[in-house]
Amino acid sequence: MTFRKTLMLSGLMLAGALSLPGATLAKAAPAAPAAPTVMVAQGALVGAVEGTVASFKGIPYAAPPVGDLRWRAPQPAAAWSAPRDATHYGHDCAQAPFPPDAAPIRTQPAEDCLYLNVWKPAGAAANARLPVMVWVHGGGFVNGGTSPAVYSGAAFARDGVVLVSLNYRLGRFGFFAHPALKDEGLGGNFGFLDQIAALKWVQANVAAFGGDPANVTVFGESAGGMSMHMLLQSPLARGLFARAIIESGGGRDGTLPMPTMARAAKIGADFAPGLDAAALRALPEEKVTGNLSMMTMAQTGYSGPMVDGQTIVGASNDAAAAGIDAPVPVMIGANSADGFPMTTDKAAIFATYGADADKARALYDPQGTTSGLILGTMTSADRMFIEPARTIARTLAPRQPVYLYRFAYAHPEPLEKMGGAPHASELPYVFDSLAGRTTPKAIAAEQPVADLTHKMWVAFAKTGRPDGLPGLAPWPKVTPTDTTVHLITAAGATQVEDPYRARIDFVEQRIKP
Repeated sequence: MTFRKTLMLSGLMLAGALSLPGATLAKAAPAAPAAPTVMVAQGALVGAVEGTVASFKGIPYAAPPVGDLRWRAPQPAAAWSAPRDATHYGHDCAQAPFPPDAAPIRTQPAEDCLYLNVWKPAGAAANARLPVMVWVHGGGFVNGGTSPAVYSGAAFARDGVVLVSLNYRLGRFGFFAHPALKDEGLGGNFGFLDQIAALKWVQANVAAFGGDPANVTVFGESAGGMSMHMLLQSPLARGLFARAIIESGGGRDGTLPMPTMARAAKIGADFAPGLDAAALRALPEEKVTGNLSMMTMAQTGYSGPMVDGQTIVGASNDAAAAGIDAPVPVMIGANSADGFPMTTDKAAIFATYGADADKARALYDPQGTTSGLILGTMTSADRMFIEPARTIARTLAPRQPVYLYRFAYAHPEPLEKMGGAPHASELPYVFDSLAGRTTPKAIAAEQPVADLTHKMWVAFAKTGRPDGLPGLAPWPKVTPTDTTVHLITAAGATQVEDPYRARIDFVEQRIKP
């Protein structure tokens, strides 16, 4: 561990210099800020200070899930005696590369990856009871991590929030069942158990950073948004958070079909036929990782999240309808061009609507001039993220405060190509981290959007309302029949009649039996 040292003149040296004829006193360099130290249950952490923000990175919240701990629930992290250097990210979780990622990881991924990071106001004392936000990254449950520059929690800490980001096991390390694991319940959603373990660590330790364990907002995007649905319905997560923000998290079973445990075990057996538990745990890390990424996740031998009865009890919309979700304030939404086009062939896209093809054409391409890429993006966005967000919001509305948003600001480059704000494009605005985005190049017009978006997320964490701070437009709660949405654009954020209403109604009508 390296600490900065400040060179200081002793009193005798200073006196001698002053006694020399014509001597001048050199101006001493300002002292570097002292490295911040925080004591958690496992031991002391030594972090770093930059401006008004202190950060602590690479904190183990569970034991390394390797060897005999592979494909087991996370176990407690070991204690350490000497102060632990917390100035660098820990490994992001094992994964195959995904070059198109808009938020590329900056560590060497590894199976030993159960680390989290904390940003806090540098001056915040222990037990200052500041609001806490816990970030769960996306990446299809096969890619991603906490190290991308756009996920820096510095802006949240600057604005009085303790920000925590966590890694969780991905791919087959995180979501795996196999007949050889039958004595352990066949396997399961280890990545979700990791998230719950991290939240328990937060409950036990965040007060040492100045955070309030009774005021924790969990938020995530894409796979992280789907994880929010899990946390809302899981009995294992009850009481670990007070609010939730779901960004592009789907909500219907069709977004990410989830097999039963028995079906997942058969999928696992296809990947590793005939192996017993010891042989499974002895497989090389690279064998388990394989080539599984966002580009190749639809392959045999990988189940993804499964209905295990303890983290996931069913589809998100069904859980919401059954009143299973935790009764906490929820903010939920999607982006205006939030889709993944499977094809850009317009005839093929409309063919999927069968007898409703003409209705779809009238809604999505009335003049026949919409590009295949924009058409594929819009139709998939409505089906995967936009309609499910409205459905979940309306379903939860009778029981708890719910706020529905649509992020509709797009940088000119994706706006021209995709017709709106693409999947995950809201994140540099939420984190106020445009400088960390790799592409496209930031432009001046974006910063006011980031200032506003970030402030709404901070307001929700601080007050339970995304309009709870001065200068924010009123944001009404969702009602069970609501047809409005809080639209975030270059002009600001306002509650409006949903411009996509006819399209969303059409999607919903096709889904309902």
